[in-house]
Amino acid sequence: MKADAIPRNKDNDYSREAAAERRRFVEEATGASLEHTGRFSFDPAILPGNIENFSGVVQMPLGFAGPLRVNGEYAQGDFYVPMATTEGTLLASYSRGMNITRAAGGITTTVVNDAMQRAPVFAFDNARDARAFSHWVTDNFEAIKSAAETTTRIGKLRNIEQYAASRMQYLRFNFTTGDAAGQNMTGKATYAACQWISNNYPGPIGYHFLSGNMDTDKKHSQLNTLNGRGKRVIAEVTLPRQLIIERLRTSPEAMYAARRTSQLGGLMAGAVHNGVHPANGIASVFIATGQDEANVAESHASLVYAEVTPDGDYYYSVTLPSLIVASYGGGTGLATQRECLEVLGCYGEGKAKKLAEIIAATVLCGEISLGAAVVSEEWVSSHDELGRNRP
Repeated sequence: MKADAIPRNKDNDYSREAAAERRRFVEEATGASLEHTGRFSFDPAILPGNIENFSGVVQMPLGFAGPLRVNGEYAQGDFYVPMATTEGTLLASYSRGMNITRAAGGITTTVVNDAMQRAPVFAFDNARDARAFSHWVTDNFEAIKSAAETTTRIGKLRNIEQYAASRMQYLRFNFTTGDAAGQNMTGKATYAACQWISNNYPGPIGYHFLSGNMDTDKKHSQLNTLNGRGKRVIAEVTLPRQLIIERLRTSPEAMYAARRTSQLGGLMAGAVHNGVHPANGIASVFIATGQDEANVAESHASLVYAEVTPDGDYYYSVTLPSLIVASYGGGTGLATQRECLEVLGCYGEGKAKKLAEIIAATVLCGEISLGAAVVSEEWVSSHDELGRNRP
């Protein structure tokens, strides 16, 4: 394989011609064909800020699941949910969950927290110096907040968590970020705050880094499960007993027994959450709607709770403590991704919490449907019917 540099066009690197030149380069260097990769309908001029070395597209199959009925504070009514995936049975399973929850009256969704973090670390000569610094940060919060917010029109510094270890003080800045996911926004704002701190702290600082990794960006952490990152959303539904018997071919007691047993298995395995497969629904909606797909690592963590009610019905809830979504900025403005967001009524300002509620409700539907398929012993047969594309 050639070691030449990938072609760039200094004058106009986001054009069909520049993309075609890169495809020809890769084809010559590797011997592979990029015939399908080069077929796309949008103008590459919209891509600055989304990708470098643009060469074409990878096409994902897209389907719609639903209708999903959501009784949220931001999302209300019936929705057809766009899901991009290559896994057969996925949309059928989510649609089945949407069908039964809709028959039960819909899913109630609640956004209970909303913050994005950046977590710098400051190092000192000893622990007492670090402690003195922590008191100074608390006393000077308003000035730090003002410095941070000079970089953004939308972001607001809500509070600063502090964690001491050795001779380091870890600060976790919590920002509200409007309808943007906010990682870049909070990074820039926290950088400005750190510069102000370095210039104004009266004592010596050994060194500092913009991230000490306690924001745990794009990876799961227990801290984010407890304190949240992005939107903390709860979806809940009560399924009538007869509906479960008729539609899912099982019972609330069997569903609950499976949930109880699987939680013990997950505990022994060291699972980081007790959901069944939240990453499936989150990833497929993320790809369809232009979210940062790496955020699935944080967003998939789920806390599931279920019980058989005194009336014999089945209460089921899913808490997503770290759901990171945007309705504006990033990949949301790309051609097909924007279309999918517009299907949900979730493109543009003021729509991020609505999107979060829809995704949380979607996750719940997938959890119920797969859980019931396992209990009723239909899991393998459904994959045999819908999930194989080879003899």
